[in-house]
Amino acid sequence: MNARTEPQLLHAAQPTPTLSNAHLDALEEETIFILREVAAAFERPALLFSGGKDSLVMLRCAEKAFGVGRIPYPLLMIDTGHNFPEVTDFRDQRAAELKTELIVRGVEDSMARGSVRLAHPGESRNVHQSVTLLEAIEEFRFDALIGGGRRDEEKARAKERIFSHRDSFGQWQPKAQRPELWTLFNTRLKPGEHFRVFPISNWTELDVWQYIERENIALPSIYYAHEREVVERRGLLVPVTPLTPAKDGEVVETRTVRFRTVGDITCTCPVESPAATPGEIVIETLTVSVSERGATRMDDKTSDASMEKRKKDGYF
Repeated sequence: MNARTEPQLLHAAQPTPTLSNAHLDALEEETIFILREVAAAFERPALLFSGGKDSLVMLRCAEKAFGVGRIPYPLLMIDTGHNFPEVTDFRDQRAAELKTELIVRGVEDSMARGSVRLAHPGESRNVHQSVTLLEAIEEFRFDALIGGGRRDEEKARAKERIFSHRDSFGQWQPKAQRPELWTLFNTRLKPGEHFRVFPISNWTELDVWQYIERENIALPSIYYAHEREVVERRGLLVPVTPLTPAKDGEVVETRTVRFRTVGDITCTCPVESPAATPGEIVIETLTVSVSERGATRMDDKTSDASMEKRKKDGYF
């Protein structure tokens, strides 16, 4: 063996590099710490659970934090009555598997009480969830609500603290938020106040899908590619349903789509995509330049229903 060939042999013997999960481990560790902090600091917390991907990621972290059947707070869903059945069915199934109490409160109940009034029958109920949520907080005297909001979703969410203080009216005041230094959280409350806690604030959509792939987390089927009738409207693909029928002049097409986020049928749109597995969605997510809310939520495109205004009114 001569001196020239020796370096080549040494180079060839190097192991093939593998992708590191260290960042997912760090995000998971932070989320578990926050979930345990909520259990320790508050008397009556609840975890907001829609059946969507972000809340399912939080539930997996809660399983690791406390164990199946031992999650120390109930799951709470505010139901508009216009949710995709694939999602609500999955919500019920997952809550039963975890042996965790599931509390569902509906916007329709608020409408019956007169606390929610629609401008017209076809109006989206999504924005009115704030009223029903505040009524549920008062009913159960919740002092902390754990949500799946992430800072990369929308500019108003980027202003959030992990422990987001809400006043006695349930309102979010950006200038009154408390500093969060060295993972030390000020959880003191006055009567009637509460916190919204966001354990996956520092995750991105890509992180969520990488974690779903790594942990093999089951999701509602509409997150993956399927055929659906849609129409193009305001730059979005609107699903054709009894709640969102095609308008005069619109062309109904059957396309292969998936949902990046799930919510009220009247304001949630799919994207065209062939991605049928978490791994394929990870690859697809690497190429997108618009957040899932920006690409799929009709209600986020109108100034009168902006996220910041809704948050100040008590929204998630």
